[in-house]
Amino acid sequence: MSRQVVILGSTGSIGCSTLDVISQHPERFAVFALTAGRQIDKLLQQCLQFKPQYAAVLDAMDAKALQQQLKAAGSNTQVLYGAQAFADLAAHTNTDIVMAAIVGAAGLLPTLGAVKQGKTVLLANKEALVMSGELFINAVKQHQATLLPIDSEHNAIFQCLPAAIQGSCYQSNLAAAGIAKILLTGSGGPFRQTPLTDFDAITPAQAVAHPNWSMGRKISVDSATMMNKGLEFIEARWLFNCSADDIQVVIHPQSIIHSMVQYSDGSVLAQLGNPDMRTPIAHALAFPERIASNVKPLNFFEVADFTFTQPDPARYPCLQLAIDACRHGQGATTALNAANEIAVEAFLQGQIRFTDIARLNARALGRFAGNSALSLEDILALDQEARRFTSTELGSLSS
Repeated sequence: MSRQVVILGSTGSIGCSTLDVISQHPERFAVFALTAGRQIDKLLQQCLQFKPQYAAVLDAMDAKALQQQLKAAGSNTQVLYGAQAFADLAAHTNTDIVMAAIVGAAGLLPTLGAVKQGKTVLLANKEALVMSGELFINAVKQHQATLLPIDSEHNAIFQCLPAAIQGSCYQSNLAAAGIAKILLTGSGGPFRQTPLTDFDAITPAQAVAHPNWSMGRKISVDSATMMNKGLEFIEARWLFNCSADDIQVVIHPQSIIHSMVQYSDGSVLAQLGNPDMRTPIAHALAFPERIASNVKPLNFFEVADFTFTQPDPARYPCLQLAIDACRHGQGATTALNAANEIAVEAFLQGQIRFTDIARLNARALGRFAGNSALSLEDILALDQEARRFTSTELGSLSS
């Protein structure tokens, strides 16, 4: 019987890649529900192709328009709207697998709702762990949910772990399993060799042009600042039950080695492949089995070389801020994530310079580093407070 899949954020790059993998295995997977923000035309086409029972959007008017278009096309898909609809579909009785691919803080509540119903959660929304790591992992344990990482780096680390601890890596003792260090790789983004004196003049169009990966605008900017790697650092701390001292960031511009695990005997295991998100998606969808993803096999004779460098804090201050926040604790990471979302959006809108992203994030971390956030209510309140603070700080920066 086909496993029923809900995709939170189906019109984004991860959602589209997930649907591509599902389309190759109709005997194994069926789409139960699709959710999206504003890309209604794309959602319409997805509904017509995959025939989900439900679709959900945020806005009531968008829902009405989509329902009318679906009905005119002879579709039986029922359209819902609002954030609660997203959460309800993720936790629905008929749901087996939830792809959590909504970017940013908006993905936290529906993803947590799926966890509390013991679903298999494919986690592409790193903010769920950045904002509420301890609370989220405790919920996974309490409700016996299955948590599988989708980020290429975390999925690579997961694959390099001993098989005996993969299913419970978020509560396993890495040292007892013979693991010395997690090596988290990153490409360094599009400005790895750009003179620092040119950073003030970087445009949004330049920042979203990632050299290796096809991603959304917000994530692409995060990759350019390496905040994305910083958020992944925090995520890895929770996914693999380790400390900041157990993780090392390595710049690997080719994006062929997706991450590595160093063992106490001197061995290093690495997961390699072409930079295509369908590989980790296929791995998680079928885990512990392997299925085809339609990703081009890696040809080692076409790979010029592998290079590795340490990240320069002067070039990537956002990465260091995230590592510092990880050491401070949950309140700091919640606030930093919120501030970064405000700062990146302001940059994309042309309100601030590229270098102002780090300045705003540093101010927010300085303001909230000592805050604690233990309950979901505390986390959401701190998230909103950090957003208000950062929005206010925007006025003190010149565009």
